[in-house]
Amino acid sequence: MIVGIGCDHAGLAMKEEMLALFKDLGFKYKDYGTFTKDSVDYPDFGLKVSEAVSKGEVDRGLLICGTGIGMSIVANKFTGVRAALCHEPYSAKMSRLHNDANILVLGGRVIGKGLAREIAMVWFTTEFEGGRHISRIDKIKEIEGNRCLKVKE
Repeated sequence: MIVGIGCDHAGLAMKEEMLALFKDLGFKYKDYGTFTKDSVDYPDFGLKVSEAVSKGEVDRGLLICGTGIGMSIVANKFTGVRAALCHEPYSAKMSRLHNDANILVLGGRVIGKGLAREIAMVWFTTEFEGGRHISRIDKIKEIEGNRCLKVKE
């Protein structure tokens, strides 16, 4: 598995923890930054990872910002991306089993590194259940591809 990972300055410390987890799991990864504690704009890094997932350049993604909310909003703007903001392992597991989420989003200022590692371990080792959930994913794809509402100016 190849994972795309990105963060803003608020997620940098947690990103380092996640890179260690990837090594433990034997995952390859592409690190899209940020690489310093200097203040940056989270959409710049959310875009890079989400675009890579959308284009199939990486298998899954991991995004980290202060709360995870901003990164989630950015990620879910991309075709084929199903980003899940998770604060505990159960949601992480269900986002993979039922929703086939392909980007995990974490809040670096919301949860600790130990819990983040546990959430990521569950998320990255849980496979999509398929079955009755396939038709639901297909409906999401239909909405995404054919029915996205555009605001008239």
